[in-house]
Amino acid sequence: MDYFLTPEQRMIQDLARKIAVEKVMSVRAELDEKEEFPWEIMRICGEAGLFGVSIPEEYGGFGGGVLENCLAVEELSRVCMGVSVSYAGSGLGAHPIMLYGTPEQKRKYLPDIAKGKRLAAFGLTEADAGSDAGAIRTTATRTEKGYLLNGTKQWITNGGEAEIYSIIAMTDRSKGPRGASAFIVEKGTPGFSFGKKEKKMGIRASATRELIFQDCLIPKENLIGKEGMGFIITMRTFDRTRPGVGAQGVGLAQGALDEAVRYAREREQFGKKIISFQAVQHILADMATQVEAARALVYSVARYIDQSENPKEISKVSGMTKLFASDVAMRVTTDAVQIFGGYGYMREYPVEKMMRDAKILQIYEGTNQIQRNVIGQELIKEYAGKK
Repeated sequence: MDYFLTPEQRMIQDLARKIAVEKVMSVRAELDEKEEFPWEIMRICGEAGLFGVSIPEEYGGFGGGVLENCLAVEELSRVCMGVSVSYAGSGLGAHPIMLYGTPEQKRKYLPDIAKGKRLAAFGLTEADAGSDAGAIRTTATRTEKGYLLNGTKQWITNGGEAEIYSIIAMTDRSKGPRGASAFIVEKGTPGFSFGKKEKKMGIRASATRELIFQDCLIPKENLIGKEGMGFIITMRTFDRTRPGVGAQGVGLAQGALDEAVRYAREREQFGKKIISFQAVQHILADMATQVEAARALVYSVARYIDQSENPKEISKVSGMTKLFASDVAMRVTTDAVQIFGGYGYMREYPVEKMMRDAKILQIYEGTNQIQRNVIGQELIKEYAGKK
């Protein structure tokens, strides 16, 4: 379908697609097998200006919004989720600074992120605080010299590779979720270290590590927003980045559909190409319909968020994009493996990796069960008092 993108949006889409096809496709299997962080591809993305897609022009970015980010993420995900997660993870880490950072913080950090010179990461999840984000134990104690951070963050995308981290920590535990605050922590700060690189089912090229804070002193000016705003910053960040997860689902599902159709046109059984069999056509038809429906939802919501003047109104539809598109990605990649049959189960073919990669989309940035909670709660508010 034609989504009537602007020339600038098409340029972003074409650029990301070019990088994905020419630079990523030939190395995606090797990166996955070696579990190697795609630094060379990140460098290429940086030189092409892709990291600055949604960063304001005054800080060296393109000045685009959620839709522009989704277009870039979708094209990278179409070829390799491990690469797209590494790219998108930097945008996630930059968003708290973009949304709530002081002018000084933005001038200091955003230009390097926009150019890809320094990657960013976001630190919320802990061993005992996943879906229950209010249970975080990492603390930030105010002192005369700044804030002392103590605690750990778990399963952090770009952990160890990124140089700029947006960290959520408790400044006043007695206030519950309202006692959380957000901070910028730079790699190399004394007291800040990393755990081992996790070995994962999928997205193996991306780096996932534990962040460890032991009396890590950061300056007072590294507080993002005000004390107690940590969860507001987190939720507003996710509202704008969850469509990007939806775009990952769309891209991954489209890539799996591409591979499945290509294979079905070549594979012969009973003297015919298998694409001529109605059973196969029906599977492919369902896959294509689901992909297009997910794309339509992601693009529509992204446009809505970019034009919305009330950020409180976007949580429901943002959660819908993540929920629907990630479920589509799981179904479509599973069906792609089925089309390939036994070959689809072999690492020699890309759909095996795609199916492994798809699962994380239903888990990170809030599980799909949490998304249903968010959507349900918003519906309750919406219909309160209505007959």
